[in-house]
Amino acid sequence: MISSRPHFTGEYYPRQPAARWTMAPSSMRLHDFLDQARERILAESVAYAATLPVLGGESLEALRDHLPLVLDAIARDLEQPQSRAQSIAKSQGLGPATGAESAAQTHGALRARSGLTIEQLVAEYRVLRSSVLRLWADAAEPDEHVLADTMRFNEAIDQAVAESVAFHAAELERWRAIFLGVLGHDLRGPLNAMLLTAEVLRQEVTGAAAMHAQALLRNGRRLEALLDSLLEYNKSRLGVGMAIDRSRVDVAHLCRQEVRLLHDALPDVAIVFDAKGDTNGDFDGSRVREALANLVFNAAQHSTPAGTPITITLRDRGDAVEVSTENESDPIPPDVLQGLFEPLRRRSAGAGGSRRNLGLGLFIVREIARAHGGDASVAMTGRRVRFTIVLPKAAPAG
Repeated sequence: MISSRPHFTGEYYPRQPAARWTMAPSSMRLHDFLDQARERILAESVAYAATLPVLGGESLEALRDHLPLVLDAIARDLEQPQSRAQSIAKSQGLGPATGAESAAQTHGALRARSGLTIEQLVAEYRVLRSSVLRLWADAAEPDEHVLADTMRFNEAIDQAVAESVAFHAAELERWRAIFLGVLGHDLRGPLNAMLLTAEVLRQEVTGAAAMHAQALLRNGRRLEALLDSLLEYNKSRLGVGMAIDRSRVDVAHLCRQEVRLLHDALPDVAIVFDAKGDTNGDFDGSRVREALANLVFNAAQHSTPAGTPITITLRDRGDAVEVSTENESDPIPPDVLQGLFEPLRRRSAGAGGSRRNLGLGLFIVREIARAHGGDASVAMTGRRVRFTIVLPKAAPAG
């Protein structure tokens, strides 16, 4: 339980004599106190913050610049009636969303843009809480409202911390995605030049030099595929989503073409292809082939023993086409199985597998399926693991 007169040692800054308030202490509520003592609270908070190692390097202006809005928002919140359920929710940082961005949410995003860490952001709220409660304890006379107001203030601070931290994290993630997008764009130019040079060399030289040029070209294309996967992941993090270009195609025909290329890329792996029913529809053929290639490479990487056959099946499901790959695998725990489509998740490679990937292949498969209005799933029966994507034959209405 929170004491109605919190005690603070004052070791971080000297205690000041209580100010004279225009309202009698016995009738003063905390929201009135926050309005009347606003400037002193902010001054004490900044002075306290400057003594903390985590905030000591920040300027006084930076420490003060947005806290007044947060303090005002808390004061307005304390003026409103609140049920017990709302009280519990706020103490857990689960207060109701208002629709408009709150002062705490804005504060968290601004702090991320200015380079403050999560630790520094939380320290700001610790400073504000400490300063308010100490000054309130000096000014308020014990009455029936002090304990309730103190609890309300703590709940409001808890809610503000939760909102600020969430927006701070989201803003950092957004800037990481922007950085990766810029990096990917800048890398593509030199990579394209390298691939073009390697292709010219491959055509003009012979013998060992031609083999080296072919190796350079192969590895350059591998890097290009990794970069493409990274950029697709990045777009999804920015909320852009995957763009597809639908046209009337036969998925079975497209997959047969891709299987021929996969035979060349995986000469030691037996690939069995089986298609039944009407597989015509409006699809992005290039994306469908990309999804199939990712599924097959994933199966080849994790098949145990290495080189065991991979089965590809296509089935007509009426208004959709179902594409599946199946292969033998070591048992996969259920919790791991359901997370395989999440980005940057990688299983241990099989006996013949490679770790030269970003863990984005299955994530891209799911994004392709969802861009078509379908989805991806995985199931394990015994030692057989089956990945399936469902692709609606027509674009979703609207």
